[in-house]
Amino acid sequence: MSPAKPDPSRAAPTGVTTLLVIAKEPLPGRVKTRLTPPFAPAEAARLAEAALGDTLRTVAALPAARRAVVLEGAPGPWLPPGIEVVAQGPGGLDERLAAAFGACTGPTLLIGMDTPQITAADLAPALSPGGWERCDAWFGPAEDGGFWALGLAVPDPGLLRGVPMSVPETGAVQRRRLVDAGLTVRDLPRLRDVDTAADAVDVAALAPHGAFAAELARLTRGAVR
Repeated sequence: MSPAKPDPSRAAPTGVTTLLVIAKEPLPGRVKTRLTPPFAPAEAARLAEAALGDTLRTVAALPAARRAVVLEGAPGPWLPPGIEVVAQGPGGLDERLAAAFGACTGPTLLIGMDTPQITAADLAPALSPGGWERCDAWFGPAEDGGFWALGLAVPDPGLLRGVPMSVPETGAVQRRRLVDAGLTVRDLPRLRDVDTAADAVDVAALAPHGAFAAELARLTRGAVR
């Protein structure tokens, strides 16, 4: 079954929060390199494109003041209507995340492209009408020790600069940075992101009707186990 696409003729629901997706253009050899092997670089890029497409389709249907993909590279046919494209800044991932928040005003929630299983329910606490009442930050922990979502009521790039990225303690360090700054932090659900082939199988099983699951099934001859 193909995933339903938002109807561009219908206005997306509004809200007070800016929604950002940090992403790379899904090019072979540039994305999902930990999936190779068992997948070839072109196959890993197809999985990355499917994951990004699923993520953006979910974002396009959520209540937000603004929706944007913060992109390294160029947009492609995976970009749904209603999503702006903002170029990533230079530097390491902490600097690029900091720049993305620094370009925003008001409540901002940033997510990655590696959790195609996200649903409206996963993000609902932060996007509800009272989501920012007595709350300064939202934090979405990932099972590998990182984080898949970060929200700030008042975007402050300094809260991200210097946080070590892509290490097992990334999430713990980032959340401690928020708490040490005196922010009231609330947590979103813990999710698994797609880094390895085992992750891909498990995540596809959580969202069996999405483009990511369909692409994985094609690449594995339909044997998603």
